[in-house]
Amino acid sequence: MPIAFHHRPALVAYVTCGDPDLATTREIVLAAIDAGADIIELGVPFSDPVADGPVIQRASERALRKGTTLAQVLTLAAQIREQHQSTGLILFSYLNPILQMGLPKLCTVARAAGLDGALITDLPIEEAGEYISLMRKHDLATVFLAAPTSTDQRLKQIAQASTGFVYGVSRTGVTGARRELTGDARSLVQRIRKFTKLPIAVGFGISTPEQFAAVGEFADAAVVGSAIVETIECNAGKEAEAVAEFIKQLLGVRLQASGKPSLVAGRS
Repeated sequence: MPIAFHHRPALVAYVTCGDPDLATTREIVLAAIDAGADIIELGVPFSDPVADGPVIQRASERALRKGTTLAQVLTLAAQIREQHQSTGLILFSYLNPILQMGLPKLCTVARAAGLDGALITDLPIEEAGEYISLMRKHDLATVFLAAPTSTDQRLKQIAQASTGFVYGVSRTGVTGARRELTGDARSLVQRIRKFTKLPIAVGFGISTPEQFAAVGEFADAAVVGSAIVETIECNAGKEAEAVAEFIKQLLGVRLQASGKPSLVAGRS
């Protein structure tokens, strides 16, 4: 099902689960939601996160050293859902942990946990048939990545395979905060809109209130990951408070621009 985006731009906040530990991740996520994050991406740590830059790589290493598993992340999702019924919750994973659990079990457990959908970063749409079928059977949204280098034909396929929102990658390369956004992001969103009415989120590199506001001029949501993970890394012992403060700074521009009361994005 589509995931509602009631803000413009909505904030999709990524965390690496288990960094520094699962109990702290839960505190961080709850604090992020209370601070105004609209959708949470629950990152499953993986030993070879090829799409991620050094910040998220280090977070994955720390989480894996703590023994964090996909099953534990799903349990964490259920705990968060108990406290926040309307916030969007997306599982963000590489394919290997999913295959180890098994797609049928993943979908069953994810649905029971209250997740809205998933994004498997290294699953190409050409190989996603069984995944898409099982996710739709369990009423779970599928989110796929679209890159500036994608052809229009591929963007059409991505749009057709996506049911939650489309994740537009603002630039080529790995995740990580950047000082400036490239013009590729705006152009990519314009191209994607030709093929879908789903919300479009833009990620990879967004780390400042100004960048967050700029994305809102042409996209429905901004995904902030590395900047949040780095905030966690740099604030040992006060991770949740630091993330909440960072998110409030990001959203300050949005609230000033809209002048409207806050609504929470979630299931539609």
